[in-house]
Amino acid sequence: MNEEATRRRATVHDVAKAAGVSLATVDRVLNGRSGVRAATAEKVEEAIVRLGFSRDLNASLMARARDLKVVFFIPDGSNEFMDSLAEAVARRSMLALSDRMHLSTRRIRALDAGSLAAGLDALDPKDCDCAVIVTSEEPEILAAVDSATRRGIAVMTLVSDLPGSARKHFIGVDNVAAGRTAASLLGRFLPQGGKVAVIAGSLHLRDHLDRLDGFREVLVRDFPALHLVGPLEGHDECAETQALVAKLLSDYPDLSGIYNLGAGNMGLVGALEAVGNKTSPRVIAHELSAPTRAGLMSGAIDVVLDQNPDGEIREAITAARALALGAGRHIATDPIEIGIFLRDNLR
Repeated sequence: MNEEATRRRATVHDVAKAAGVSLATVDRVLNGRSGVRAATAEKVEEAIVRLGFSRDLNASLMARARDLKVVFFIPDGSNEFMDSLAEAVARRSMLALSDRMHLSTRRIRALDAGSLAAGLDALDPKDCDCAVIVTSEEPEILAAVDSATRRGIAVMTLVSDLPGSARKHFIGVDNVAAGRTAASLLGRFLPQGGKVAVIAGSLHLRDHLDRLDGFREVLVRDFPALHLVGPLEGHDECAETQALVAKLLSDYPDLSGIYNLGAGNMGLVGALEAVGNKTSPRVIAHELSAPTRAGLMSGAIDVVLDQNPDGEIREAITAARALALGAGRHIATDPIEIGIFLRDNLR
């Protein structure tokens, strides 16, 4: 292919010619349909990469007989971050309509695997192309994801992954790296060592487990003078988290640090501010919300690790669109970066 041709947008005709196959074969590979030998599919995929081919999703959407429908399942409760995800979906709904995409949100009880599984099982592929879920890792959820996939509904995980399921894509930060970051910061804050408490929402959540693994890894490797207390589960609820933190501060008056790798941050801040200057552990929390912002400003929290909910919803919509339109086996989305906020660099 000459230089002029490579500068223009590659087409399916270019891919077929470069791979030495028919247009029908290229179409089968792009849509993941059977009937193509592995060696032939590999040739097509190599041509796609070499030419920088990407499908015109707008044209694919206009060719559909109906609009594309995406359902977000987001936990309810006192988790401010989940509220921010739902608000981000609402903000983008009107814009999505202009692209013939209908976004809807269903709030379910936090950590209620049965309710989420029932919601997924009730989806009709005639009314839903893609389901985006925030979920814990439970057998009934895995079964519901597999069932929805068999019915032709693309399922994508958001924030917390289900790597052993039939889900098509995951949108979220590298949670192991987030845990490592928290440990590295606390280790530098506390060169003298001491006790560090960890509070999780639930150890059935993959993102919380991953953060805990990353945190432990760095503590063992780089900061052996820091000793782990917990993890304790606050179930991402403010009142429960506040009670846990209050008890920790009472039971361990020499507590040097706290890492809240889940939610319930209003309770965290409330417990810390209740004791005032009697104790001053270094504290790291997740997600920049009204409570964590207030905690940073008051000095109750030292660092907040944030994952940009609006960016996550934007990338989820992009991925859902590509999945529903069969844009290929590999969905490319921009990575969700871990934001690090102190009182000094608040937006």
